[in-house]
Amino acid sequence: MFAERDIESDDAAQRVAAWIADYAPSHDAPDELLDGDGRPRERWLQFLHSLAALGDAGLEQRFAAAARRIDDMGISYRVHGEAKERSWPLGRLPLLIPESEWRDIAAGVAQRAELLERILHDIYGDARLVAEGVLPAAAVTGSPNFIRPMCGVTPPGGRWLRFYAADVGRGPDGNWRVLGDRAQAPSGAGYALENRLVLSRALPSLYRDMNVERLAPFFRDFRTSISRVAQRVDPRICLLTPGPWSETYSEQAHLARYLGLALVEGEDLAASDGKLHVRTIAGLKRADVIWRRVDADWCDPLEQNAASRLGVAGMFDAIRKGAVVVANMPGAGVIESRALMSLTPELSKRVLGESLKLSTIETIWCGRESERRQVIDTLNEFAVVSAFADRLPGLGEGREALGGALTDGERARLIDAINQRGVDYVAQAPTKLSTTPAWIEGRLSPRPFVLRVFAAATPEGWTVMPGGFCRISNQPDARAVSMDAGAQSSDVWVLSSSPIKWSTLLPSDEDPPIVRALGNLPSRAADNLFWMGRYLERAEATLRIVRTLAARLGQPQHIDPQGRQSIERLARLLIAWGAAPEEVADINPTQIALAATIDADAYGSALSVLRSAKRAASIVRERLSYDVWQLVGRIETRLTRAGAGAITEPETLEIVERSLHTLAALSGLIDENFNRVAGWSFIDLGRRIERAIGTCRFARQFAGDEATVESLDALLDLLDSQITYRSRYIAGAALAPVLDIAMLDPFNPRSVAFQAMRIDEHLAALPSLRSDGVMEPPRRLSVKLRAELESEDARRLDASMILAWEQRLMSLADAIAERYFTHGADGAANSQPSRIA
Repeated sequence: MFAERDIESDDAAQRVAAWIADYAPSHDAPDELLDGDGRPRERWLQFLHSLAALGDAGLEQRFAAAARRIDDMGISYRVHGEAKERSWPLGRLPLLIPESEWRDIAAGVAQRAELLERILHDIYGDARLVAEGVLPAAAVTGSPNFIRPMCGVTPPGGRWLRFYAADVGRGPDGNWRVLGDRAQAPSGAGYALENRLVLSRALPSLYRDMNVERLAPFFRDFRTSISRVAQRVDPRICLLTPGPWSETYSEQAHLARYLGLALVEGEDLAASDGKLHVRTIAGLKRADVIWRRVDADWCDPLEQNAASRLGVAGMFDAIRKGAVVVANMPGAGVIESRALMSLTPELSKRVLGESLKLSTIETIWCGRESERRQVIDTLNEFAVVSAFADRLPGLGEGREALGGALTDGERARLIDAINQRGVDYVAQAPTKLSTTPAWIEGRLSPRPFVLRVFAAATPEGWTVMPGGFCRISNQPDARAVSMDAGAQSSDVWVLSSSPIKWSTLLPSDEDPPIVRALGNLPSRAADNLFWMGRYLERAEATLRIVRTLAARLGQPQHIDPQGRQSIERLARLLIAWGAAPEEVADINPTQIALAATIDADAYGSALSVLRSAKRAASIVRERLSYDVWQLVGRIETRLTRAGAGAITEPETLEIVERSLHTLAALSGLIDENFNRVAGWSFIDLGRRIERAIGTCRFARQFAGDEATVESLDALLDLLDSQITYRSRYIAGAALAPVLDIAMLDPFNPRSVAFQAMRIDEHLAALPSLRSDGVMEPPRRLSVKLRAELESEDARRLDASMILAWEQRLMSLADAIAERYFTHGADGAANSQPSRIA
C-alpha cells in the first residue's frame, strides 16, 4: 500500500512539473505562480500537488461537478443589450493570496474607504476642501454622479458609504495598486460568494487543508451593521434592484436570499408621509433600510431622471427627513470619477494626515493647467481616458486613446479637445496587469486579472471581505478586464497560517425574539409566485394531454370509431390551447403531439409554458430554494434539447413521462419544503385555479351530451383518476360517476370541488385590508363557488353549467390579481392608511 502511495505521489509530482514547465508568463509583469526568479511559490506548489493527486479523471469529474453546480444554482449574468442570460464563467482555479500579503491589502482598502467617506461628508456638507482649493470644484460638479439634491443632507445613520469596493491589481514592481473605486452600487460580492460555494464543493479537501478564510463573518457583520442603524428594533431591510433585466440580477437575488433581505423593485415601493413603504398583500409596510443597486440618477424621478421607472418618487424626501437609511447614499458615486482618484494621494495627507497605504495607479487630471501641459507634452507615455465616464469624449465608443498609437490627425484632435475641456480628460500610465494561472484546455496558462475587494462599515470601523471578486482576462495581455469581454471569474482564497474555525452567517451573541410568521409578501412577488404556479400546472396539463394522445395512437382507428374520435378531440384540444400551430390541424396526430411538447414557437406548448414558468420563477428566485430552481431548469433543458433534434414517437412519450415525473417531484418539493406562509399560498392558488379551469375544459370536451365510453376513459386518464373510478364502480365508465369524480368529489385532488375548497382556504388565511369584518371580493367569489360545488348533484351537470363555473374561476383569478397584485396609485394595497406599519 505504501508503494502505491509513493507511485501516486511520484505521478502527481511529475504532473506538476510538466504543468510548470509548460507555463510561460511574460517577463515584464509579475506572476502569481512563479516568483521573479522563475521558481514556483510554495502556496501554489501545495495547491497544484493536491490537484495533480486527483488524476486526470478526478480533475475532470470535479470540474464537471462545478459546471453542473453553476447550472443547478442558476448562477448567471447578462451582457448589456442581450435578452438571454449567460451561464456564469467560473474559472477552475482560485487566486491564492497569503495572509501576510492580504493584511496589507485589507489595511489599504479600509484606509481608502474611510478617506472617501470623509470626502463625501465634506462634498455634501461644509465643502471646506473645495473652499480651501484642495479639491477643485470641477472635479466634483463635473461628475454625473454628483447629486445636487443631497447637498446639505445629513445621511440617516451617519454614513454616506456603507459598502465600498476597490479594484486592485499588482503593478510591475510587485506592489498592489488601486485601479478604480466603486461606491455607486458595487457589484460582485454576491458572485464572490457563489464562486466560493461552487469551488469549495468541487475541491473540498483542498479548501479545508489550505486554511482558506471564510466569507460568512463579513456578510454577518454587514447585515448586523445595517440593521442596527434603523430606527426600529425589527427593521425591514430591502435590496433595491433594477429588475430581472439587470446584468447582475442573479447576484442580487442570491444576496437577498443569503442575507434574508426583501428583494424589491422601484414599483414595489411607495412614499407616504415622508417615509418609504413596501407594497405588500397586506397594504403598505414601512421600509427601514434600502441597500440600493439602482444608480442614484434613477432612484427618484421627482428630483432626478423624470423618465426613471427603476426608483420611487419621494425617496430623496424620505432621506432628507431621516426616515430611511440608504446604503450607499445617493451621490456617493461621485468618488468613482478618475478626476477625483487622481487627487486622492494629496487628499489623504490633507484629510487623514497620512499617505495612502495602497497607492493609486498613476493618474493625472487635465483640469489644471500645469497637469494638462504635462500630459500634452508627454502624450506618448500615457493612455487618455474620460475623467467622469466610461467612454472617451470625441472617440465614439472608444474607452481610451493610447498616445503612442495615435495618428497625427487623431493626436491633433485629442490635444485640441484636451485644451478646450481638460476637465473631461485624465491621463493614466499604461500598466500591464500581473498574471495568475488559469486552466485553459487542460493546461496552466498565465492570464491577467483584476481583483475587486469589498469593505463594509461597522460600528467598530471598516471590515474587509477576506477574498473578493476576481476577473481573469481571456487574453494573454490586457490592461482592463470586464465580464462582458469574454472574461472568467475566479474564487479568491486568502490562506491563513492557522486552521480556520467553522463560521456561520448567524450571529452568536444575540438573543432574537422567536418569530414564526415571515414578513408581509410584496405584491410583485405574490404576482410572480401566482403565475409560476399557474404556468407549472398548465405545462403539466399540456403534457397529460400529449401522454393521453400518444397512448391512443396505437389503436386501429379504422376499426374503433370511438377511439378515433377521442384522438381527434385530444388533437383539437392541443391546437385550441395554442400548443400546436393551427396549420397542422390536418397533419398526423403524432406530429401534433410532438409540436405540443417541444415547439418553441407555439405559445401553448409545454416548452413555451415551462419557459414562462421559469421567467416568473427567476423574478422571485430569492424566495425559491436551489432544489426548486434546479427542477424547473431541468424540465426546460430536457424539452429544449429534445427540440434541437429529430425524435421518434417512443422518445416523445418517454420525454413526456420524465417531465411529468419531474413536475410531480417539484409539486412534492413545494408542498413539503415551503413554509405555509403567503408565498406558498400564492403558488398553490395559481396551481389550484389553473387546475380547476383545465378540469372544466376537459369535462366540457370529453363528458358532454355526446360522451362515449372512450371519451370518458380519456377524461379519467387526463385526471389521473382511473384507479379511483375502478375501485368505486364495477361497470365501465358512465357519465354521471365520471363527472362526479371530475367536478364534485371533495376527496379527489384533481376535482374542481377540491380546488375550490383549497382556494377558499387560502383566501381565508390571507390578510385583509378591511377592518369591518366584511369579505373582500375574491373571498366572496370563492365562498359562493365552493358552496355550489359542494351542494351540486352530478346528474344535473351539463356543458353550460360547467362553462359557467369555468368563467367564474377566471373571474376569481382576475379578482385575486386586482386585490393583491395592483401596483398603480389606485391599487387597493395603497388605499388603506390605517394599515401602514
